[in-house]
This record gives sequence, C-alpha cells and structure tokens, in this order.
Amino acid sequence: MTHASHEKIAKQLQSKPIKEKKFRKHSSPKKRLGTASKRCRRCGRPRAVIGSYGLNLCRQCFREIAKDIGFKKYS
Repeated sequence: MTHASHEKIAKQLQSKPIKEKKFRKHSSPKKRLGTASKRCRRCGRPRAVIGSYGLNLCRQCFREIAKDIGFKKYS
C-alpha cells in the first residue's frame, strides 16, 4: 500500500461496511514493539535502556549520572 494514510482509504470504504471492517483489521499500522522502540533520552542509544522509575536511560548514562539524580551505591 503506497497511500500516505490508511484513514483516508477507510473513509472511502464507509459505504461498504464489510470491506471497511476487513480493511481496518488487516491494514492498520503495526504497533511498535521490541527492544529498539525505547531509546536513551540522554544519548539516544537503543540498547540496554533502564525504563524503571521512568528513567529511560541506557546503563552507561545511568552510571554517569546516578549520584546526581539521587541513587546511592552500596557495594
């Protein structure tokens, strides 16, 4: 499908409810899933992202700024 928006085509199919239902089922945009969907908000690296507590930092950036944001190293 080379159309810019699937919603425009779906609007044209409103007069044909069965075709519209089938179109919406099979032609809607895919959800973004997987490890590469999250990125580090500091450096942009897609791997090893810590999402806990809403950090969204990669492990390298987290180690650099952990003390500044209030984390303590115990061992």
